[in-house]
Amino acid sequence: MNSEDIAKYIEHTDGISKPWLLVQLRLKKLQERRDRISHQEYVQELEDIHGDLMKLGEWWKGREKEVF
Repeated sequence: MNSEDIAKYIEHTDGISKPWLLVQLRLKKLQERRDRISHQEYVQELEDIHGDLMKLGEWWKGREKEVF
């Protein structure tokens, strides 16, 4: 899947309220631009995405059927 496919999936499944899908979209967009940005910029953006992912915590535990 490319970032456009992921964005369409998020849109069609009302996934804008699912932050883990937005993280996947950000990762794919970063991957697609990797050869056009510096290594430092890539690492900085990857760290930012990772930080946001870690902030999600385990809010989904016990709600797997509902949210996935």
